[in-house]
Amino acid sequence: MNDSRYIITGLIVFIVLVTFPFWANAGKAAPPAPAPSLDTPAIQQLPEKQCVEATAYMRTDHMKLLDEWRTRVVREGKRIYVASNGKEYEMSLEKTCLQCHSSKAQFCDQCHNYLDVQPDCWTCHIEPKESK
Repeated sequence: MNDSRYIITGLIVFIVLVTFPFWANAGKAAPPAPAPSLDTPAIQQLPEKQCVEATAYMRTDHMKLLDEWRTRVVREGKRIYVASNGKEYEMSLEKTCLQCHSSKAQFCDQCHNYLDVQPDCWTCHIEPKESK
């Protein structure tokens, strides 16, 4: 047991190195999630300010909805979506979604950058021009 001081020192160094990411970031909170403003001219002109589905659903599952729309339009030729409230919408990113959510920087980029996700919407669709 003449090497016990080396073993103990090595164990302490190992534990410090392994746990460093945890205790170095202790107390640091993540930046707050972005809250896109719904105060756009297009939305303000609507008599009923409601998206194609409920807000909670759109925040978590809008990509699933858009993928479903793409499949129905491109592969099945169906263009009308019946929402959970029974209202009908044209399945179109540009004609339905971007009519109200006209600012890509405000509605798309803000949340996608925060979550570090890279959707592929703009590989097929023309990216909307931001008005200055």
